[in-house]
Amino acid sequence: MTLTEKIGYNEKKAVQYGWTPEWFGCTAFDADLIAAIKAFQAKNGLSTDGLCGSGTFRRLWTAREEEMEYHQIEEQDDKEKFIVYNNVQTRIFWDKVVLWNQEKGQEASQGNYSSYAGEKPRKPRFMVSHWDVCLSSSSCYRVLEQRGISVHFGIDNDGTIFQWLDMQHAAWHAGGKSWNHHSVGVEVSDAYDLKYQSWYRKHAFGDRPIIEGARVHGKKLDPFLGFYEVQTEALAALWEAVSYACDIPLELPKTDGVVDPECEEGYFKGFCNHYQLTARKIDCAHLDNAAILARAKELRRSR
Repeated sequence: MTLTEKIGYNEKKAVQYGWTPEWFGCTAFDADLIAAIKAFQAKNGLSTDGLCGSGTFRRLWTAREEEMEYHQIEEQDDKEKFIVYNNVQTRIFWDKVVLWNQEKGQEASQGNYSSYAGEKPRKPRFMVSHWDVCLSSSSCYRVLEQRGISVHFGIDNDGTIFQWLDMQHAAWHAGGKSWNHHSVGVEVSDAYDLKYQSWYRKHAFGDRPIIEGARVHGKKLDPFLGFYEVQTEALAALWEAVSYACDIPLELPKTDGVVDPECEEGYFKGFCNHYQLTARKIDCAHLDNAAILARAKELRRSR
């Protein structure tokens, strides 16, 4: 890319995502901004191309969120909780769930997903787990909205499950039309970078586990922050409820740590990580899917 092309790219993405040169300490879209973006990318372990696309923007947003006030969802009542598929409620065995149409709920904007309202049931085949590289689910929601994409669920630091979109609709979360059409998606909140451990301590969540030695696509990852136990417990409950509501089998891909051919082709039926769809992704590299699946199957016996 030429300098002019890079400047044009950043101008376009700034309008799309809502950032300005001031976010990088600059005043204009020029060579100085490209240098500042490169410095930010290098500091955060990203490819240093000077372009503020989706990956850089998500890291930039999280860095800014670190300085903002955080508001946690209040304790909820002990009534049964539900998730929604095609306007039908399915009970979930979890005590902290917020739907898009409830108080404190957030709804994916029209135009950020493929709507199948009034059509026959979509019948998703599989569910994809992501990590959001954000400090909270509310922050993740705002990033998705600014990027013009969506996901069905978010799992916050305290295990609260947010449903942002009826599963009848195809969220734009997995990157491919076939994947999106045939899947349900969840973003588990985790800022990923070790430098944010102090933020979690400050806001009384406690230390996240530090993941070392994780490998994906044949490469060893640098140490990073893992999920809280309450988040993986919430994920197991969500898997079970989504499985029951959408008739998705409680199964895992045949391969782990790499792209799975059935996932890549969109024919897989069950629960997978984003990295099992494409080698461009590494989430969720450390997730113990076998343990989560076992817990989901245990919950199924409660129905």
